[in-house]
Amino acid sequence: MRIVKEWFAAILVISTCITAYGQADVTDTVFKPGNPIIRYKYTADPAAMVYNNTVYLYTGHDVAPEKKNGYEMHDWLCFSSTDMTHWKEQPVPLTVKDFKWAKDDAWASQVIYRNGKFYWYVAVEHGTIHGKSIGVAVSDSPVGPFKDARGSALVTNDMTTNSPRSWDDIDPTVFIDDNGQAYLIWGNSVCYYARLKENMIELDGPIKTFALPKYEEAPWIHKHNGWYYLSYASGFPEKTAYAMSRSIEGPWEYKGILNELAGNCNTNHQAIIEFKGKSYFIYHNGALTPNNGSFHRSVCIDNLYYSKDGSIKRIVMTTEGVGKAK
Repeated sequence: MRIVKEWFAAILVISTCITAYGQADVTDTVFKPGNPIIRYKYTADPAAMVYNNTVYLYTGHDVAPEKKNGYEMHDWLCFSSTDMTHWKEQPVPLTVKDFKWAKDDAWASQVIYRNGKFYWYVAVEHGTIHGKSIGVAVSDSPVGPFKDARGSALVTNDMTTNSPRSWDDIDPTVFIDDNGQAYLIWGNSVCYYARLKENMIELDGPIKTFALPKYEEAPWIHKHNGWYYLSYASGFPEKTAYAMSRSIEGPWEYKGILNELAGNCNTNHQAIIEFKGKSYFIYHNGALTPNNGSFHRSVCIDNLYYSKDGSIKRIVMTTEGVGKAK
């Protein structure tokens, strides 16, 4: 009887660890490598950064009731890995409440490092200005804690008039060029971009736009072997398309579809990184939820390959995911 009781107690402890919010080490001991990479909570809109031989993955957090048709997101999550297969969840580093001027909706974001600081650019619903806005938080560590770097939004809906949508100021991504110039790129239905001052919390010049075929949202810029790549969500339901250029400000040459429809999920949102000599395509799908996958998304990772001419081969989405990075 004592053995049975101890066995049930052990099962209870394991169950509690799996279901408890914010357990950081569950993935290392319970879940096997493969896609989706996080299976005990919903993750979406991935962005990733390599720092000190570690990959830091930043995601949104879908928490809508299972049968709700709509997004419900209040905070952002952070995971870290040194091999791309075992992921450790860090304590919740940032929530919408950390921006006193924001109302809700912790939408897509990205973290970037500069001059000893980590800057987290986020999309949220503004509390007093109608529509979505972009804020920026700062920390001395890639895992936080982060705090509002400005006390106000960096971009608000009334600053952009190219689209009638109140949610056109979303999905911020930041790229620092080789000459040290930083750029903020963002937008739904219109791809906006602007230079950032070296302090990373102020625009440095006018807001401009990129002309891209069937652009919807989710821009991401990376550089490889002298080429700039701008990937983005295209059409709806969304596929991922991309363009190439020799200059970050264009002109951009459209190269076609990079990633197909992501299963039962209407959105496609990507991050592209290089780590330990390999390239990776990070995205989300609805694999963990047979129904309503669009509002209960999960991050996946697959390999990315370049052709000799610099173009990117189409992504092959797998359940096996990637092997251990060495």
